[in-house]
Amino acid sequence: MVCGNLQRTQAQQPPNTPIEETVANLAAGRVVLAVVKDAIIVGTIENPIEAETHVPEPVVLASERFGVLLGAVEWWSPSSNLEIAQLDRELPHLRTYAVAAPPHLGQSQGGDEASDIELIGQGLLERLNQAAQGLHSSVQLASDEPLTELIVADYLAGYGPEIWQLSYGLKQEQQQNDYWTSRVLQPRYEQFWPPEKGQPRTLVEFDYPSENAPPTLLELLRNGDARLQSIRSSDAQMGEVASRLLAGESNKLNSADVVQFLRASLDAIAPPHARETMAILKPEVGLSWILAPPAEPARHRTQSNAPTNAPTLQPQGAPTLAPH
Repeated sequence: MVCGNLQRTQAQQPPNTPIEETVANLAAGRVVLAVVKDAIIVGTIENPIEAETHVPEPVVLASERFGVLLGAVEWWSPSSNLEIAQLDRELPHLRTYAVAAPPHLGQSQGGDEASDIELIGQGLLERLNQAAQGLHSSVQLASDEPLTELIVADYLAGYGPEIWQLSYGLKQEQQQNDYWTSRVLQPRYEQFWPPEKGQPRTLVEFDYPSENAPPTLLELLRNGDARLQSIRSSDAQMGEVASRLLAGESNKLNSADVVQFLRASLDAIAPPHARETMAILKPEVGLSWILAPPAEPARHRTQSNAPTNAPTLQPQGAPTLAPH
């Protein structure tokens, strides 16, 4: 797994190079999404693996789109107390209009132009590479563990609901002694919704870090976990939600019933003292909170020159999903 402090030991740098340690705090935990008749529901649970872990939280990207960041999201320098990047706060503004050789994301993309998801993905890539410039020690990541992930869910006009995962790997090259250069790689795009024809329509779940991740909510349901069985048997409607999810028929469920079931289920399986969020995206309505994220503690760090003049994707009047 990636450590919260991505540079645990001071690198041996070339002569006359200023010593600047880079630290990245993680958004770690579980993201659970349910696509139902009338909405996309998202719930998150923090995995408090370190003292400054961030709770994964939904962020408005457009009127009918949100994203959830996992992995390295808060970058700063302890030696200068300088905030290098706060990606979960910056995400609505991270977008590029220059995508060379678009990866052609398939059926959700029209024509030869880069999709909105690609534009967001490339904007985040550029910002990650700016932050990673100060990373000069070897970073130990588990096999296939990305540095950062972005989960995107939306309603696409003429297409319907979709869920994407963008995974950003890290490449390092040793220059001399223990001094390394770091570069974040082009994201890997993987679509999780809609499922292939004939495949179940049920919960979509992500966990970061994935190494030694706990069983998914769906696996716990299948295995008759006692905590979930209690919720399932509490009344007929909760039993119906669980049965439909197990049968791969989430699209036949109403959002109000699924919200009630997921809220109770995530509470039941959350680690002690873990923070949670829950939100719901409805077509033509946008994203609204069911359980807003708790405020992150004030860091009192000096602000870096984060990009603030890029076009914002947060529509006027939409709920602000930044911590209050």
